[in-house]
Amino acid sequence: MKKVYQICSILLAFVLVAHMGMAQNRTPEEQRELFGYCDKQALMKQFNIAEDVANKIGDIDLWATKELISVENNTNEVFATKGELDKEVIKRYKALKLSDQQLKSLAEFKKNRDEHPTPCEAITLSYNKAYDTLSLARALQLMKTKYRKSLIDKLGINGRQADMIFETEFYKQKEALAISAIPETDFNRIRKTVAMYQVRENRHKASGLTDDQLAMAINFFKENQLYPEQVINK
Repeated sequence: MKKVYQICSILLAFVLVAHMGMAQNRTPEEQRELFGYCDKQALMKQFNIAEDVANKIGDIDLWATKELISVENNTNEVFATKGELDKEVIKRYKALKLSDQQLKSLAEFKKNRDEHPTPCEAITLSYNKAYDTLSLARALQLMKTKYRKSLIDKLGINGRQADMIFETEFYKQKEALAISAIPETDFNRIRKTVAMYQVRENRHKASGLTDDQLAMAINFFKENQLYPEQVINK
């Protein structure tokens, strides 16, 4: 029991410290939405945490962030100190019935994320400024000439599928350029970026790509871009 409490205490410290730092730039609700785009997926894949439990972790983080803000502002009607809030949050984490190893992994994940932040791919906007003046016909001509054979060979697809992948890449670049005009402080920029990547995935699946081929198609265009000197990642 003491071991679990210590793990939860470490976990809680990183939840609250990280969220208070982020609160300067994002509202608690926006932080919760970001959790769904980024951390939730990592927790499910890396630590075998069920989706419903991952959602509850995000909800606890949201609740804790709001409560801590009011504690710091001396407006919280339930918790007078951070220590009191700590105990309640620990109880909520323990109620999720995570194993000791899952709690430890979660604590280490949050610690590493906050000490060594890396871009979340789901919300990172990547676009090629060259597409601002490229028409669909011209872009397809250039991509087919330069990449069609290698794409077919690498993914094991037919010519029609390759052409559909090129059309999807053109859509993605044009949409990304439009999104890039939205200020980085506007959270809708993130929402539109996530939606764009979802449309790209749906279009690739409609082309008949398997999950492995879909991932390979996305990676292909990370490595192969028309006018690569004009690629921007933000």
